[in-house]
Amino acid sequence: MTKKRPSRKQKAVPDVSLAKEEEQIKEHTLDILRAYHGERRNLIPILQDIQAKLGYLPREAIKQVAKSMRIKELEVFAVASFYNQFRLNPPGKHPIKVCMGTACHIKGGRIILEAWERRLGITVGETTSDREFDLERVACVGCCAMAPVTVVDERVEGKVSPTRVDGILLSFELEKEKGTDK
Repeated sequence: MTKKRPSRKQKAVPDVSLAKEEEQIKEHTLDILRAYHGERRNLIPILQDIQAKLGYLPREAIKQVAKSMRIKELEVFAVASFYNQFRLNPPGKHPIKVCMGTACHIKGGRIILEAWERRLGITVGETTSDREFDLERVACVGCCAMAPVTVVDERVEGKVSPTRVDGILLSFELEKEKGTDK
């Protein structure tokens, strides 16, 4: 998936959708903070509610929480990054979960995870810049006989190889070209 770069003669156009998204993040965060009266003891429930509403904890939300609670951003980030339940990146449209349970690990789960990272250009816990895919490592999906396993959009893919990773992504690209995005 290559993106065209604007020629040097073209002027950069501000991303209106990004500004709109940041404004929505701020509004949702402020609504949640008001409901909790911005009390520090409610930091985790506040972060949980923000994530429930937005799907992750954007940097703008972390800044707003810190400002409203009169604490450092670093303190909010420390709490958010400590707990596995919190996402710091937006979820992708198509979540990819690579099993690293015992059977999958023995059958090459690490190689499969590296193939996904290489092909998508992201690491575990990240989302592609187009927000199409996010990559997650999971402990076990309960399909040990099919190891190594990857779950894409809740669909289990068994006996995955690096070549199969390419095939899975190719099927998404073809669906997107047809306009019938999975």
